This record gives sequence, C-alpha cells and structure tokens, in this order.
Amino acid sequence: MFDSLSLPFTIDQLKVLGILLAVLTLLVWGRWRYDLVAFAALVAAVIIGAVPEDQAFVGFGHPATLIIALVLVVSYGLSSSGAVDFIARHLTKAGRSVPMHIAIMSSVGGVLSGFMNNVGALALLMPVDINAARKAKRSPALTLMPLSFATILGGLVTLIGTPPNIIVSTYRASELGAPFKMFDFTPVGVVCAAAGIAFVALVGWRLIPSGAGRVDSSDEAFKLNDYIAELTVEEKSPFLEKQLVEVEKISEQSDITLLNVIRGNSRLQRHAGWIKLQEGDVLLVEAPAQTLDDFAAEHKLAYVDQDHQREKIKGANLDLVEAVVRPGSRMEGRTSHSLSLVDNYGIWLIGIQREGRKIQTRVRRTPVAVGDVLLLLGPKQRTNAFIDEMGMLPLAERGLEVKDTGKAVLAAGLFAAAIAASSFSIIYLPVALALVCVLYVLFGIVPLKQIYETIEWPVVVLIGSLIPIGAALEQSGASKILAQGIVDVAQGLPPWAILTILMALTMTLSDVLNNTATALVAAPISVEVARSLGVSPDPFLMAVAVAASCAFLTPIGHKNNTLIMGPGGYRFGDYWRMGLPLEIIVVAVGVPMILMVWPL
Repeated sequence: MFDSLSLPFTIDQLKVLGILLAVLTLLVWGRWRYDLVAFAALVAAVIIGAVPEDQAFVGFGHPATLIIALVLVVSYGLSSSGAVDFIARHLTKAGRSVPMHIAIMSSVGGVLSGFMNNVGALALLMPVDINAARKAKRSPALTLMPLSFATILGGLVTLIGTPPNIIVSTYRASELGAPFKMFDFTPVGVVCAAAGIAFVALVGWRLIPSGAGRVDSSDEAFKLNDYIAELTVEEKSPFLEKQLVEVEKISEQSDITLLNVIRGNSRLQRHAGWIKLQEGDVLLVEAPAQTLDDFAAEHKLAYVDQDHQREKIKGANLDLVEAVVRPGSRMEGRTSHSLSLVDNYGIWLIGIQREGRKIQTRVRRTPVAVGDVLLLLGPKQRTNAFIDEMGMLPLAERGLEVKDTGKAVLAAGLFAAAIAASSFSIIYLPVALALVCVLYVLFGIVPLKQIYETIEWPVVVLIGSLIPIGAALEQSGASKILAQGIVDVAQGLPPWAILTILMALTMTLSDVLNNTATALVAAPISVEVARSLGVSPDPFLMAVAVAASCAFLTPIGHKNNTLIMGPGGYRFGDYWRMGLPLEIIVVAVGVPMILMVWPL
C-alpha cells in the first residue's frame, strides 16, 4: 500500500516540476515581471541540472521566438504606414446603435488581429472607439471590453494571430514532424470568433456592470477626461490675496472643483475660507481636461512651481493629450518626478486616472501603473514623440489619414506576398517575415531604430526562457506522468470529454497566467494525454491553442484586457460577467469544430 501511494517521479522530474511550479506561482503572484521570473527560472534550472547547459539558450533561437518578434515588427510597419488606418475612418458614423457599433468594430478588430499583433489591432481601434463614445455621449465602458475580446478572438484565425498558435505549431513540428500551416487554424478559429463576436454584440455588452466606467450613459458630457490636477499660484495671478471662499466660487463658475490647497508641506483647512492665497500655493483641483488649460491661463496658474521649468517651454503652443500606459511601457512604475519630465522632455504630467478613479495625491510623485490614463501637457510634436518613446497609446485619433498611399499599399503588398509564399511552402515562414522586415527598412516604411524598439523584448525573454524548461518537462518524462494523471482522473470518460476538460483547464490557467506561458506548459501535456488515450494529438494541440488565447475573466490574463482597464474605468471583477459566458461559448462551439476538422 505504501508503494502505491509513493510519488512516481524521479529526481530529475521533481527538479523540473519544482522549477515549473515556482514559475507558475510567481507569475500568478505578479510581484515581479514575467520575463525576470522566466529568465531566473531558466538560470536556476541549469544550475540544479534540470536543463542541460548546452540547451540553456536554444529557446532564443527557436522558430516560435523569432516568428513572434518578427510579427511585432511587421504589425508596426502595417500600422505606421497607414495601411490599416483608412479602415478606421469609416467606423464612427453617428446614429448607430450600440449593438451595431460593437458588431462593426469587433468584426474589423477580429479581422485585423488575425494578421497582425492583436495588441496592435486594439491600439489602432481603441482611440476610434473612444471618439465614437464621446460623440454619442455614452461611456466607453460599454464598447471597449467587447472590442478587446473581439481582437483576442480574431487572433485564433491564423498562425500568426496570437503567440499560442505559433508555439503550438512549432511544438507540433518537433513532435510530429510538421508544423500547423498558416490557415490550419482558420476553420475552428473563424467559427469561435464569429460566435464570440455575435455574443458580445448582441448580449455580452449588456452584462457589463452599470458602474463600469463610473459614467451614466445619460450624462450630458463624456467624463473620461476629468482629472485631479495641481495648479500653482503665480506672482501675477488674480488669485493672490483672495480668500479661499472667493476662489471656490470663481472655480465653480468654470466647472472647476477646488479640492484642497497645499502650502509648503501642509494642506490648508478647507473650512477656513477666510485664508488668503499666497504665491506658490498649490491648488488641487478636479476639472475636465478641455477646460483645465483655459482656467490656468485665465487666472495665471502654472502646472509646476519652478520658474526655470516654466521658462523651458514658455511661449510654446501647448496641447493637452490623453494617453494610456501599455503593458511594457517605460512609464510603468515610474513617477513624473523621477523622470524629470519638464527638465528632460518639456512635458507636464498633470493628471492620472486609474480604473476610472482620479488620483487624489501629488500627481508628480505617484508611480504610474499599467492601464493608467495620463493627462499630459506640452508642445504637440514633443508630446506625441514622448508618448511613442515611452510605449504609450494616445487616446485621441491621430494619423488616421493615409499620408503616403504608395507606402501603405507597398507595406500591405509585401506582407500579403510573404503570407502567400509561406502558405504554399515556398519560403519558410520566419524567413518570409524576416524578408518583409528587411524590405520595410529598405523602403523607409519602418526606421531601422524602430525595429528594435518595436519588439517586445520581455515577451522574447519569456518565450526563450520557458522553451528549454518545457523541453525538459517532456524529456524527463514529467509531462507523460501529468498527462496520465489527467487520464486517470477522467477514467471512463470518452476522449471528447477529456478534450473538453483539457480545454477548460487550459483556459482557466490562461486567465491568471500569460497566454504564452500557458501554451508552453500545456502543449507537451496535451500530446501526452492524446498518446495515453491512443488518439491523434492534433485535436488536443488545437484545443490548447484556442484555450490558451481565450483569457476573458480577468484584466491580467491578456494584455488587451489590461490595456482597456484605465480608459474603460473597469475594476478587476468587471470582466468575468461577460467573460465567463464567452469562455463557455468558445468551449461549446470549439470542441465540436475541432473534432470535425481534426478527428480523433
């Protein structure tokens, strides 16, 4: 009896499983960035002998790693050339109902994300969607989540649409001798995407909590751009020597709410209305972005309190710009003060929104988080350059008109030719994509410097680090034991039921982990499950590809969900209401389609 209860793992298997468990735990915890966790795990695995030294860095030259990096560059080229921008100009016609708007935007987003990075597809369409919400005087929360989910679903359609498809394809090549081709994912992906988009357009958006966005759709004005900002009383300000009660009345007339006054390191008492303002006092105000600058100019109030900083951009034509902090942005975790924005960039950070709430602390000393919406003030060209440099996304529509039609057509044509060549096995896909990148540089579509800035290096490090660990999981036999455990637990169930269980487990894991990490872990196990059942591995691999990409329950499961969190004013618990039924629909539709196209 004792022997039957003992663990069937060898020392080598336990090493791999221990490393993998530590990785999964740290990724779920989220304290450290996923690329650091993965690379540290790789180093640890080599030290303890779980991964051979000569296999330590093979993941960085793996086809999956290269394809994902190259797709990011190509996606940038398609976007920056204007090749896809013209589509967006016709999406915001006035008078459309919410379901019709969602259906159109989601369909376009799904198509785009099938052939470019789905984060890039969302980044292209999100400003368009927000602008439509402003025109319709409704909260963007009603439409941003459906758009995010649709761009995730669209990635299911092709090999390059989402990293899990690429990982599963390359894993199939190593195990079965041939990868999945470009459009092998299409039959299952199209049906899942179509069913999902129909759901979010007709029913799903109605399940979004009424509190999401913190804006009632009946409000007279769109409130996304209300901010907490700091204004400093200057020497010639008419507010000098005015009592607080007078300043409050004047502010209210301009739709400005005076929240507090800071003098030195202390806050003045709000009820002490008799106190007179002095030069250097900081007014903490709540105001719409479009009125804030006019108010500051009229009353000679500054956004900073150092004269030399104001002089740096004195007389410049200043614009207020909203931008959302993307995953991997250089702004993440940093403050305006630590970056010395005014000194180094000539730009002020004057307001922050987080999950639809205004930050009511000193803005310049507040660490920025992913999904935050920042209100920036500075010369237009300088501000736009800063947003691009920091890897943020502007929320105003810009560059929607194609400036150079020739480059747009060329960019799209080169990409289409590469896809066609790889689909017919004329050119190996990584080589085809690499050739497109080279031609993009030669024809001036993508600057050479931008090549390196476009690649999401944390993703590259994550994949490159976990591939050797995934290989060790398989080579040690640990994946076979785990797979047998799944089969034993589901003993007596038919293979299609076990396929459904595997798909549901993978989808659940992807909701709390990076989808790439989920695919790398689940792919070897899925093949071993199929072998234990004596059936074809293809439907199980396809189930992993679909499930790993479909993370709809949380804002951390997919970058698109994180990206919309700030602009949509969503809370962590807002996603599952629409996400859970959507995941059920994907499983219910996906399993029969997988079995139809890829029989057991």
